[in-house]
Amino acid sequence: MVQQVTKGIKISVETTFEGSFYRNYKIQYAFGYKITIENQGKDSVQLQSRHWEILDALNNEEIVDGEGVIGKKPVLKPGESHTYTSGCLLTSPFGAMQGYYTMVNFTTTKKFQVNIPTFKLSAPFAIN
Repeated sequence: MVQQVTKGIKISVETTFEGSFYRNYKIQYAFGYKITIENQGKDSVQLQSRHWEILDALNNEEIVDGEGVIGKKPVLKPGESHTYTSGCLLTSPFGAMQGYYTMVNFTTTKKFQVNIPTFKLSAPFAIN
């Protein structure tokens, strides 16, 4: 598990390898990840959007931007957390993801970025 705290918001990430399959005559490696967002600050906040940089071992990079996470824009009061699971496909058995969430502080009405720590994606069969 990797963790990082930015401006009172703790991000924890756990990853899993889900398997591989062929699509359009190319092998795809499926990975899952579970993210917990915990408000350790003193103000209520809301997650507005996400930005992902997904890189595989072949140097293919994919940028993903979007509103919320899995269709939600959770509001977190101090001490609350939100956990969700999602996944990605890579064209190699190794890769990494990193990014940030854009959040708004309800007390100051200001937006701020919360870093998502870089986490590795690796298929267990490919590790020696």
